[in-house]
Formats: sequence, structure tokens, C-alpha cells
Amino acid sequence: MADGARPITVGVEEEFHVVDAETRRLVPRGGLLLQQLPEDSFTHELQRSVVEANSRPLTALEDLGRDLAALRRRVTTAADGLGLGIAAAGSVPLVDVEALKISPDPRYEQMLDDYQLLTREQLICGTQVHAEVDNRDLAVTVAHRLAPWAPPLLALSASSPYWLGADTGYAGYRPLIWQRWPTAGPMAAFASAAEYDRVVGDLVRSGVITDPGMIYFDIRPSAHVPTVELRICDSCPLIGDILLIAGLFRALVARELQAARDGSGRPVRLEMVRAATWQAARSGLEGELVDPVEGVPLPAAEVIRRMVDGLRPQLEEAGDWDLVTSLAGEALARGGSAARQRAAFAREGRLADVVDLVLAETRSAC
Repeated sequence: MADGARPITVGVEEEFHVVDAETRRLVPRGGLLLQQLPEDSFTHELQRSVVEANSRPLTALEDLGRDLAALRRRVTTAADGLGLGIAAAGSVPLVDVEALKISPDPRYEQMLDDYQLLTREQLICGTQVHAEVDNRDLAVTVAHRLAPWAPPLLALSASSPYWLGADTGYAGYRPLIWQRWPTAGPMAAFASAAEYDRVVGDLVRSGVITDPGMIYFDIRPSAHVPTVELRICDSCPLIGDILLIAGLFRALVARELQAARDGSGRPVRLEMVRAATWQAARSGLEGELVDPVEGVPLPAAEVIRRMVDGLRPQLEEAGDWDLVTSLAGEALARGGSAARQRAAFAREGRLADVVDLVLAETRSAC
């Protein structure tokens, strides 16, 4: 718990692809769409083909679900009026790279100048979950300690099997695109927030990054709000999967906060975390994952069930046990988004059908 008496609040930043409703291709019309949306809830991102929605920080997962659904209704309704579609997935398969541009923002223009093709290829969308931690020293400690649990959360979200019109063979190819940034990946251990901030300052002074906002660790202490932020996940077509990830992440944060205060826990081996992250991106829910505790390959469903069961005390304390176990069961029975997308393509061999599936699922919880 954030203060020992109440559940940790959680909030979500959800990125959406903007596609042409007729061609199903990404289009750089996010700016036009944002003109129809409230600035306090929606914003632009690096690519003009992406818009971001920001939920309120909330305590009950059910309230978070309602907030996310309302935001999706707002953006899909606005898109409908412009002949556009809204796709919540790590990637979409139909892309004309030459037609896409970055957003007109000095920071993004500097990123394009500095990183070139890496910037232009960020045609990806993610779901970020913020969990309240109001002690920054603890936030830095917990962000590192949570690293082994990021891969199974990634597997639950994996929704980017296609990249620039091709099947990548991965359930989530977005993480491989994202990991190219110089500050991406699992976060090392730091003795304090002051030490963490010094290292961030050193990275900025090195000239490799321009500001602290370019610290892209898989899980990080937020640079602007008192939270620990999960950043590794793909955008999720179904809101239920977001709520599952948010509930599990909150429980993980609560457990590691207590362990950090007690001085308990095991050292984190970042080499194993990187290997497990690759495996989660490769297989999603359809293959094996690396078990965060034992470090051995196990069926993804078993890893997820073990994680849920191991978090039962924290889930019950937050009032999330029934909802999270139900959502986990549904996710495992349904299978991952990547498998559903491939099944949609297999029926007629049309990538447009993949986009239509994601558009329909994005709208389904609205």
C-alpha cells in the first residue's frame, strides 16, 4: 500500500495508431484528430500517426476500466467523423513509411536529427502503467527489483507480430524496435534516488540523450509524477488485458515495496531479464516463458498462473483477487493478440483483415 492504509493508485497512458478507415494504412493525421479531443486527456506522440490517451489515477480497477472505455469512446467517435480508425496494438501491418512524418515538436525534430532511421521507424504503440510510489528512493529501488517480472507482463500484451507488411515470427516485435534506444532495457540497481539522478544527469551530459524524459527503461521511476512506470508492454486491443496487467503490476509494486522495507529479496540478474524479455517477445502467450523465480522455461500459462497465485496476498488486500483471476483465466483461454491477428490473416491472406480485427477489438469495450 502507498501509505499502509489504502490501495496504490494506478493510471494508464494508452497509445493508439491512426489508420485510414478505407485503406487501413497508417496515416499522419493524429494532429487533425487531436483538434477534436480535450487536451487534458489526449496528446500527440513522436509519430503523427499516433495519439495518446491518459487516464486518471484511480484506486479501483473497475473504475480504471470505465475511464479507459470512456477515453476510447471519445477518440473513436472523433475518428469516425474524419474517416479514420483507431487501433490499439503494438504495431499495424499496413504502412507507407514515406507518407509518415514525426510530430511538429522541437524535441521530436531534435530526436529525428540525432537518431535518424531509429526515430523514423518508431511506428509502434505501447501501454504504460503508473503505480503510485510517493517515496522516490523506494521508487528507484522497486523499479530495479521488478525487472524479472516485466517479461510475463509483456507476454500478456504482445500484439505486434507484423512489421511493415511482414510476419516477423514474433508475438511482440515492438519491444525489439524499442530496445534500439540507447537507454532502453531493464534498469540497474541504484543505492538512492540521488545516485539515479546523477547517472541520468551524466547520460544527458554525454550528449547521447537530450533530457531525462529519454530514459526508456522497461520499468522506471517516473520523471514527472510520484510513480513507478511500466513501459515494456504493447498497446492492448482489449481493455480487459490492460486491467489485468495494471492489477498485476500494482500487486508486484506493493510486494516489492514491502520487501524493500524489510530488506528481503534476491539479486536481479539483468542478463537473465534480457533473455527472458526476448523470449516473451518471441512467444507471447503461445509458447514458453522464462519463469522469473526458477529461471527455467515453462509454458506461458503456467508462468502467468504462478505469478497470479504468488501475488494473492497483495491482490486480496487491494480488492483485486476476483477480477484479476477472472481476467487472467479469460486471457489464457482466449490466447494472445498476436495469435488472433495471425488467425485473421490466415482466413483470406489479407493484412487488411488483421487491421479490421484490431479496430473491432479496440472498439469492443467502448
